[in-house]
Amino acid sequence: MVEGLIGRKIGMSQTFDQQGNVIPLTVIKAGPCTVIQKKTEEKDGYSVLQIGLVEEKGVKQPIKPVQGHFKKAGVPPVKILREFRFAQEAKIKEGDQILVDIFHEGEKVHVTGTSKGKGFASVIKRWGFRGGKASHGSMFHRAPGSIGASAFPSRVVKGKKLPGHMGDNKTTIRNLTVVQADTESNLLVVKGSVPGARNGLVLVRKADFDIHAPVEKKPVPEEEKKPLEEEKLEEKRPEEKKFEDKKPIPEEKESAPEEGKPEEKKLEERKPEEEKPEGKKPAPEPEKQATEEKEMIPEETMPEKENRSPEIKEKAPEEKKE
Repeated sequence: MVEGLIGRKIGMSQTFDQQGNVIPLTVIKAGPCTVIQKKTEEKDGYSVLQIGLVEEKGVKQPIKPVQGHFKKAGVPPVKILREFRFAQEAKIKEGDQILVDIFHEGEKVHVTGTSKGKGFASVIKRWGFRGGKASHGSMFHRAPGSIGASAFPSRVVKGKKLPGHMGDNKTTIRNLTVVQADTESNLLVVKGSVPGARNGLVLVRKADFDIHAPVEKKPVPEEEKKPLEEEKLEEKRPEEKKFEDKKPIPEEKESAPEEGKPEEKKLEERKPEEEKPEGKKPAPEPEKQATEEKEMIPEETMPEKENRSPEIKEKAPEEKKE
């Protein structure tokens, strides 16, 4: 976390509260800023960040020593550089960009700028002296009056309020409330007035900044959470692809039964293999079974050839042929 940002004053506006009171507002374009150099206590004696304001208008080519300073950070040259403190726990490096999202609504800030120049002014305008009478014949209207002692110390005391150059000074307005922080346009709206003219340079700092305070983690909106969850799923997808690489098992298609080969025959062909019980002999073939039955019948029971019917006699020679 960084203490503040560099910005430019855009102008003033106003709004109304619930009671109808007018609230003056000042619009500041804060940032974007780039970290140019990170100073440390070991090397430089103090720890700060040197940041530069990135502006739309280009910058003329700086001298060679300054070119090397920006080249070392790996950023393009900028015109305005300022130093800000940063939290020790924050992991910030050269080249990082700082945006207006470091401020939030309701936060107190100190705004430093250069006040408008008024030129040479008298004591009445510059210091608020009363002056003399405005009537005729007074001869004392806007003069400062007596400025020193008589005999002792016979000189003008240091710090005497006198006429002189007014304005064009570094001025800080403290404890201004942040009304809105627009991250898309890098606009910061604060309550109250800010020193300087339009397009004047200002520095916005946090009022309660502590370098030893822990870094606050910004809450992630719900819209940004969804793409993060999708990225996690994409990371896991390669592991799931391992199963997809394998060839899919082809589904068994129901083929139409061929003519002369019904499905019942297939089952009958498989039955002998499945029905073979262990320790039992296979069933004899029909031809062998017929021959065995003939052998087992005694000859006495067989009818004689003469007593056979003519039909049987006609079939007998056929049987012999077979």
